[in-house]
Amino acid sequence: MKSCQKGVKSAGMSNKGKVWLVGAGPGDRELLTRKAIDVINLADVIIYDALISMEILCLLPQEAELINAGKRSSHHLMKQEDINKLLVEKALQGKHVVRLKGGDPFVFGRGGEELELLAKNDIPYEVIPGITSSIAVATYNGIPVTHRDYTSSFHVITGHKRQGQELNIDFNSLVDINGTLVFLMGVASLEAICTGLINAGMNPDMPAAVLEKGTTCRQRKVLASISKLKETADKNNIQSPAIIIVGKVCALSDEFTWFEKLPLFGKQIVVTRPENSASKLAMRLKKLGAQVIEFPTIKTVGIENNSESNRAHNLAVVSEAIDDIQASNKQDCISFTSPRGVEHFFDILRLLKKDIRHLLANKNLTFAVLGSGTYNALAKYGIYAEYMPNVYSAYDLGNVIAKNWKNGQGKDGTVYIFRAMEGSVDINKVFDKENITYKDIAVYRTIYEKNSHITDKMYETFQNNEIDYVMFTSGSTVKGFVNALPKVDFTRINAVCIGAQTAKEASKYGMNITISDKAEIDSMIDVVLKQ
Repeated sequence: MKSCQKGVKSAGMSNKGKVWLVGAGPGDRELLTRKAIDVINLADVIIYDALISMEILCLLPQEAELINAGKRSSHHLMKQEDINKLLVEKALQGKHVVRLKGGDPFVFGRGGEELELLAKNDIPYEVIPGITSSIAVATYNGIPVTHRDYTSSFHVITGHKRQGQELNIDFNSLVDINGTLVFLMGVASLEAICTGLINAGMNPDMPAAVLEKGTTCRQRKVLASISKLKETADKNNIQSPAIIIVGKVCALSDEFTWFEKLPLFGKQIVVTRPENSASKLAMRLKKLGAQVIEFPTIKTVGIENNSESNRAHNLAVVSEAIDDIQASNKQDCISFTSPRGVEHFFDILRLLKKDIRHLLANKNLTFAVLGSGTYNALAKYGIYAEYMPNVYSAYDLGNVIAKNWKNGQGKDGTVYIFRAMEGSVDINKVFDKENITYKDIAVYRTIYEKNSHITDKMYETFQNNEIDYVMFTSGSTVKGFVNALPKVDFTRINAVCIGAQTAKEASKYGMNITISDKAEIDSMIDVVLKQ
């Protein structure tokens, strides 16, 4: 899709690129708009601010050039003028540029300043709105900014003041209008805001709130009267980023709070599954209130994508195995050890122009799988495995198959293991011991991933003890994690492992291990819910 877009551009009338100002919202990645995600996935260059959350950073395509502009209160890696020039420079190189900004680009996001220089240089641009923290953070804290019984308007005011200058706020007008007041970037000016409102005639007992890190797992709030708000915020060590809300609706917060009541609120969890497999686990954790960092440590590549010589050989091996199964009258068995093995196997069948009929020509063929996830993956193709061990390990899978062979069900048939090149040898050991004929056939490779663009941020997150759990669904994900973050203190990691083999790998690094009762995603989630 990305290459197609570029092709259209190069064949078109202009070599200029294009700039998208994209609002990333207040932190929760699920508040990103679909349009924002689509544009991000097509970007050649992404220039992002410091307030972009880890959740969202992990979604950025690794093939894009990622530039940290680092803009936040009192700390800028890049001056605004330099950012403006950079947008022009990258666009003039013919690049698709995304300027990723917290909240909404036009709500105190200086998006207008960035557009001025783009317009001056005749560079095409679009603006994709983001959900502003003035609404989202209030909502996540149970504060409706409008309510028919309390107020009919709300007003968003910047609490930021330029260095050496006083706040430029008409407090008298704000008090007279009698609406909900939302101050952004105002923590450093909290005392001046509270004093200004009271001096302008606001009732000192007016309900108010300071909301820190809203929409994230580290969300906190303090509620107090406007006269006591500064004192209460200081006592609770409230820090930026935070917003200030003043108005009668703040009194509804305790009654209407919902986010903090979710069972996994406050938990930040790293999911290490391959990118194409992580979303299901991540989504279930998110629905329970956890903040999820999708950090794929491995990816799988079908053997059909190997080099030309290896590709031909590997495909020939699979094709020969299928032909042998089709021609056999023996009770052969096909074994899968992972959902990815199932998917890659059927991808190869399609490539070979073979279908299920080639397999089922052998009326005595049986299927064995490791784990319910693999069982369900196979079931999607209309095949229901006869054998599945109670324990999630290749060794136990081998024993289940061997037991049925001893009972005469296997006779003199062959077990075909379709799996990763790097698969566990435990199943092979069982078959060797029991004199069972088998063929171990690779249908995919496991490759370790390194998300270099977020490595530093991941180290910082672990160093600050901000990660509660790391989810591992295979020994390979453990190895990939260690490979990606070798400097992490693994003894401080609470690892949730899907089975004994995964736990064995994690134990090599001194992790604190809990094994799920069943080899299922829901069982892994239960581990977190029970702790």
